[in-house]
Amino acid sequence: MRPGSVLLTAITGLIWGVTAMVVIGVTLTLITGEVALPQATAAAIAGLLSSLIFVWRQSSAASGLPAWALSAAVLFIVLMAATFAAPFGLPLNKEPVWQGLALIAFIAGVTGANHLSLSGASLGAMTRYEREVVYIRIAKGIGFVLFTIVVALPFYVMVMTSLKSQQTLLANPLDLSIDFSQGLYGLFRSYVELFTQFNFGRYLLVSTFVSIATVFLTLAFSVPGAYAVSRLRFPGQAFLARSVLLIYMVPAIVLVIPLYAVFSQLGLRNTLTGLLIVYPATTIPVALYMLQGYFRGIPSELEEAGLMDGLSRIGVILKITLPLSLPALASVSLYVFMIAWNEFLFAFMFLDDPDIFTLSRGVVSLNSSEVPRQHLMAGAVIATVPVLFIFLWFERFLVQGLTAGSVKG
Repeated sequence: MRPGSVLLTAITGLIWGVTAMVVIGVTLTLITGEVALPQATAAAIAGLLSSLIFVWRQSSAASGLPAWALSAAVLFIVLMAATFAAPFGLPLNKEPVWQGLALIAFIAGVTGANHLSLSGASLGAMTRYEREVVYIRIAKGIGFVLFTIVVALPFYVMVMTSLKSQQTLLANPLDLSIDFSQGLYGLFRSYVELFTQFNFGRYLLVSTFVSIATVFLTLAFSVPGAYAVSRLRFPGQAFLARSVLLIYMVPAIVLVIPLYAVFSQLGLRNTLTGLLIVYPATTIPVALYMLQGYFRGIPSELEEAGLMDGLSRIGVILKITLPLSLPALASVSLYVFMIAWNEFLFAFMFLDDPDIFTLSRGVVSLNSSEVPRQHLMAGAVIATVPVLFIFLWFERFLVQGLTAGSVKG
């Protein structure tokens, strides 16, 4: 047994005990509305002892309970004894079901984190490489927890607020629990009123039309442009290939003022046509940049074989290049769709008619003293959820498209 290895193991368990207790305790407060007081000191002691037991048991050749089971049992016993059966600072008669689930989540979280961090470790001599592996595992785990909190907490607050009634929000704005007593209609009343009173169905249709049209317009210009830059030889080719992203050096707020003046004179302000000019202009450069890298990764011999078989250059693009580029096209389409769906500045400046508001512009129109706060949160959920599901569904294409052009074939 080496003091350094024992200290590293103990600190690992302490970190995961405190982290899990704080995160789960705060989550319990948000879910139930009861103010929990997580017992971080007791959790630190329990996590420390459970990690030592885990490493000792996995290094022991004796038969019996597996390391994770013994570690979980020690964690439970020590935590309950140190907190007098109140690990979250709440009496057992308050939200017993949620407290039980929180306790199970704590034990599973700490045990799993110890297993992932200390798998293969021992209380004896550890090499520098083995110690660094533990450090990296701890850092990755903490990073994952922090990232999850940063992403999930605002979304949870947004969703829970949208399910509240005006009376509940005024009584306790910090109560983010779900009140099932108001019934299904009461829970989703804000969403129903958005579509029946605030014209959100039309906003969705307008945003869908504008986003899909932007995708098609962007691909129509960026595909031939990217192919020309990656395959054809002409004066200024290298400069064009490197300068396509220069438009992103100019802030959008600088462009919107002259565009506002020009569109007003041309009669394009307060029209969807104006948006369908501006949106592709901002997405074509990055689409062209992404596609040219992918086109360069396609072996030129395939296209040369097509030319020798009698295909025209257009035929080669349609029958060989584009079918091989479907992952890149999917990733570019998804990227462009998300930009057009979430764009706010140009829509805010150019659109004044509520009948042609995009979804982001419609959500901002709810931000007034005359509209209840839960309606604004419900509008934000409606704007977020569709693109979130689309992204999760096409995420594999996005990864393939972004990485496939990084290595030449």
